[in-house]
Amino acid sequence: MNKILIVEDEIAISDLIKIRLELLGYKCEVANNGEKAADFIEKNQYDLVLLDIMLPKVDGYELLDYIKQTFKIPVIFLTAKSQVKDKVIGLKKGADDYITKPFEMEELIARVQAVLRRYNKTEENIEIDNTTINIAARSVKKYDKRIDLTPKEFDLLVILIQNKNAALYREVIFEKVWGEELEFETRTLDLHIQRLRKKLDWKDKIKTVYKIGYMLEI
Repeated sequence: MNKILIVEDEIAISDLIKIRLELLGYKCEVANNGEKAADFIEKNQYDLVLLDIMLPKVDGYELLDYIKQTFKIPVIFLTAKSQVKDKVIGLKKGADDYITKPFEMEELIARVQAVLRRYNKTEENIEIDNTTINIAARSVKKYDKRIDLTPKEFDLLVILIQNKNAALYREVIFEKVWGEELEFETRTLDLHIQRLRKKLDWKDKIKTVYKIGYMLEI
C-alpha cells in the first residue's frame, strides 16, 4: 500500500484529497504546515508528497529543498501559484510535477499514479479477496487459477479498481476504455460489465449505480 503525505494548510482541500485517495487504497497523512511536515518526513516513510507552496512556518520551496537533499521521495506541487515562472522554479528545484489550483480530482489521481509508476512505487499485484490482478502482465488469477479476460474487459477492470468505492459515470468509463465519447445509447459497456461479473464472480462487488453508471465496492 502506497503511503502519501499531503502538506496543505487549507483543511477542506487536504481532507478532500485524503478521502479521495484513501478510497483508491492509498494510505494518507496530512500536515497543515511545513514544520509539521518536516517532522512527519523524519519519522515516517512515504512514497509521495503532495506539497503546497504557500505554507505557514516553512514554505513549500524550503521543504522541497529539505526533502530532495535528505530523502528520495517524489514530490508533486499543488498550488495556486499558476504563473510560468513559479512552475519553472518548482520544477528546477526538483518537483516531479506541478498542479495548479483549482484542479480536478481525476487529474490529480492520474498524476499521482504516473509519478508513482515513474519511481516504480506502484504495487505489482493488486489483491482483492482471492483475486490477484497484475497490471503490468495484464493477468488475473482467482484462487491461483487464470481468468481469461479480453483486452477491453481487462481495461474496464483496471478503471474500476483505480476508482474503487467511487461511482463512475457511464460516459467516463466508456471514454477511458474505448477512447471515444458515448454519443448514443449502447449496450457495449453493460455487456462487458456482465461478463466481468460472471468471470470473476463479482456480482456483489460490481454495483450498478442508478442513473450514473457502475462502482466497484470493496
